[in-house]
Amino acid sequence: MLALAALADPVRREIVELLAVGECTAGAIAQRFPVSRPAVSRHLRVLREAGLVTSRVTGRNRLYALDRAPLAELDGWLDGFRPLSPAGGPAGRLDALDTEIRRGRRQRRAAGAGDVDDRTA
Repeated sequence: MLALAALADPVRREIVELLAVGECTAGAIAQRFPVSRPAVSRHLRVLREAGLVTSRVTGRNRLYALDRAPLAELDGWLDGFRPLSPAGGPAGRLDALDTEIRRGRRQRRAAGAGDVDDRTA
């Protein structure tokens, strides 16, 4: 999954967010970052190789655009980790465990267990 590896870098994620709005020249992209133009070119190359970005030459400029297909593939992969809501999935089970722990603490206090330390319960 090249897209996931490419998106691991915060500069590349920001470039993808910028291109989600529309096409942009390499120069305009480079102006937005406090890194050298060659560094931005390397980031764009990684994004192109991952299939996230396409480029085309118009006159003296190279225009970059976002290709959303790899993002859809990544989203499909992430579907295997959903739902993460309290209604189900791992998060729901953890919420239920937390509820049971709190219930047990309340019952011990009510039963007169006295000064039970909550951190050890």
